[in-house]
Formats: sequence, C-alpha cells, structure tokens
Amino acid sequence: MAITMHSASVPIFLTMLGNLAKWLDKAVAHAQAKKFDPDTLLTSRLAPDMLSLGKQIQIACDSAKFGVARLAGGDAPKFDDSESTIAELQARIEATAAYLRGVPADQVDGSEDKPISVPVRGRDPLQFTGEQYLKHFALPNFFFHVTTAYALLRHNGVELGKADYLRGG
Repeated sequence: MAITMHSASVPIFLTMLGNLAKWLDKAVAHAQAKKFDPDTLLTSRLAPDMLSLGKQIQIACDSAKFGVARLAGGDAPKFDDSESTIAELQARIEATAAYLRGVPADQVDGSEDKPISVPVRGRDPLQFTGEQYLKHFALPNFFFHVTTAYALLRHNGVELGKADYLRGG
C-alpha cells in the first residue's frame, strides 16, 4: 500500500501523543515516589526564555490538531489553554487524540497539493502545499514540542529512555 497523507500524519501524531501521556504517568509516579506534587513539574523550563512543560504539551496538542485540520480542510477543536494540572493535560491529550481519530482518512488523503496558509503573529502567513506543510512544518513543529517535553521530564529526574520515546515504554 502506498503512503498517504493520512498515514503519514494521523497515526504518527496519535502514537506520540500516546507516548506523551505515558510519560506524564511516569512523571506522576516519580513525583509520588519522591514525595512532591507532580503538578510542580509543569512550570519547569530548560532555559529561562523557553516555554514551560505545560505549554510544550499544549502546543504539541495544538500542532497535531491544527496540522490535521488544515490538511482535512476542517476546523480543529478549540481548547482554552487553562490546564494547570497533569490530569488536565492528560485530558487535553485525549481530547486531541479523539479529534484525530474522528477525522476520516479520505478528508486528509489527496491534500498533497492543497494550499495551506499558516497565520503568524505580526507577519504574513506562511504558505505551503499540503505535502510541504506536513513534511516541513506540522511534523517538525509537533516533534519539537514533544521532544522538549521529554527533555524537561528527563531533566527533572523522570526515568525515561529511548524506548519510552519511541514506544511509550
């Protein structure tokens, strides 16, 4: 079977969102073992000018939902970005995954040449074809934020390894 726009996007987003949810489970277990509130991890940063762990997770979810919505020509669900606990972020991950699972493959497939416009604050929108957008913006942006979340958890002592990143552990 040939690769399709759906097969190159939705299953990848779903796998990594599932892995991210498992990392958060490990973060909770780590915090409980060390006797601290796991939600304090959400404010951690790798550098003072970087976004926090909570924001990284929100943006990873947004990258997945907007990526698929733009390719499918639909509207992504709106989240209010008010999550302040790991449980709330877990719910956001699940809501994102539920949305992705609900987008029919035939709405995404065939979007290779579809014009995609991505708004950018204070600048003209970025313009892509669907294939360019998926390969050079949506997936890299998603993986940037997922990887940063992974690094923040590792930096804070959560026992994660390559298997957790690739297979969820």
